[in-house]
Amino acid sequence: MSKGTTTLPPRTGSRQPAKPKKQKPRKKRSVLKVFFVLLFAILLIVAAGLAYLVFKADEAVDHISSPVDNEVDIPAGETVDKKSVAMLLMGIDARSHGGGLNTDVMMVAVFNPNSKSATIVTIPRDSNIDVDGYRARKANSFYADFYMNALNEKKLKKEAAYADAKQEVRNVMSKLFGIDIKYSAVINFQGFADVVDAMGGVEVDVDMRMKYKDSADGTNIDLEKGLQVLTGEKALDFVRYRKSNNGKNMSSDFERNERQSKVIGALTDKLKSFGGVTKIPSLIEAVGNNLTMDMPSKEIKNMMSTYIGISRADITFIPLEGTWRSPYVYLDDAKLDEARAALQSKLAE
Repeated sequence: MSKGTTTLPPRTGSRQPAKPKKQKPRKKRSVLKVFFVLLFAILLIVAAGLAYLVFKADEAVDHISSPVDNEVDIPAGETVDKKSVAMLLMGIDARSHGGGLNTDVMMVAVFNPNSKSATIVTIPRDSNIDVDGYRARKANSFYADFYMNALNEKKLKKEAAYADAKQEVRNVMSKLFGIDIKYSAVINFQGFADVVDAMGGVEVDVDMRMKYKDSADGTNIDLEKGLQVLTGEKALDFVRYRKSNNGKNMSSDFERNERQSKVIGALTDKLKSFGGVTKIPSLIEAVGNNLTMDMPSKEIKNMMSTYIGISRADITFIPLEGTWRSPYVYLDDAKLDEARAALQSKLAE
């Protein structure tokens, strides 16, 4: 993350999906980019053990894939194992204590099968997004707004409304970055904890005493400083910690990003070990229960077989930057242009 990235203030309260143009209260939930990247990376990496888990994997992939037409024919040379593809990645908080359809994590990723690499642009949730043909609003509200509009105005049924909302958000982001975003993936935050638990926990060095409780959304972070093995819920607390109740041990965006990298690295290393390979069945189940994609199942399998072993070194992360002027982050034009160019370049490789 660049040093110029603006630190956003904590959120308070919880939100539910709202109709378009309706002001929504801000929610106190940290932006968990790592969880979203981690689950998507795990989905790709677990392919290393699929030879031993054909039935289990097929079952999970069929659950993950939820396109409008799952049997769509893709021309030869256009499949994801032959041609670069752009995807929209969204993370939602589906906990019982809060959450909804507001996307706390938003990323646009381009995967290139020739170099077996990816470029991922992360979008601040409070970014003011203004493109032709759509009302300007916060980045994280598009999915919820489009879903409610599909239900109430277009009179679509639930599953069709979800599909319509994903398509509309893809249209917005395609215009923003000047590329054709073909697919989208939606992951809920519980998946992060499930993946860590499926791996038997993750060993990390907790950099400070972390203690924070909020009965409003069920948050109860209580971690001691030092090297330790964290369960899924504890790992989730570790990567999203912002501050303590007494105002001490504050956590900056830079420190959170460093902790997120620690967890990704530790899990990736563990997965590539023999012990990690033996946990692939439970990993497949964890990912399958928490990830949906509007990509045909055959293409998901192509993604998995193409990007076996993708590592942090193969992925370029580009965080969009901007200026915080409540209630929005106004994106820096130069940084946005850099992100556009990077995605377009990767797509053209």
